Amino acid sequence: MNDGRILQLVTFKLGQEEFGVDILKVQEINRMMDITRIPNAPLFIEGVINLRGKIIPIVDLRKRLGFLDEDGRSEKTTRIIVIELDGLVLGFIVDSVSEVLRIPENTIEPAPSIVGGIESEYIEGVGKLDNRLLILLELTRLFSSPERNAMENIEMN
Repeated sequence: MNDGRILQLVTFKLGQEEFGVDILKVQEINRMMDITRIPNAPLFIEGVINLRGKIIPIVDLRKRLGFLDEDGRSEKTTRIIVIELDGLVLGFIVDSVSEVLRIPENTIEPAPSIVGGIESEYIEGVGKLDNRLLILLELTRLFSSPERNAMENIEMN
């Protein structure tokens, strides 16, 4: 990794864990809104929303990442982060959005080998900040090809 580069991240929480994604992929952050359920959608897809005339699939990031408990989720703080991934616009439900953070790229360590399996290929690294750790996600690797195709079909219909 390049020592001098500064990463700008939007940070958010799922339970007690803190995550970050590249700010350039984030289009907007919205309060929770009514979600229309889609029959036979994958379990992690909550449904769709109509955002200014555009139908956007909504992914529950807790479910997608395997967080089974609901600790830390509150209607007051829950947000939908709208992200563009290679031409596909998706909304991700998170427990809360923390801040926009600027951190040097050299503070990011690769994901530990114990979590380096196929299921966690979307973990780009772990950022070391003062007294906390920040898990960096590469959301483009979060979905298999069939899952991505299903979401593209939802978005088009």
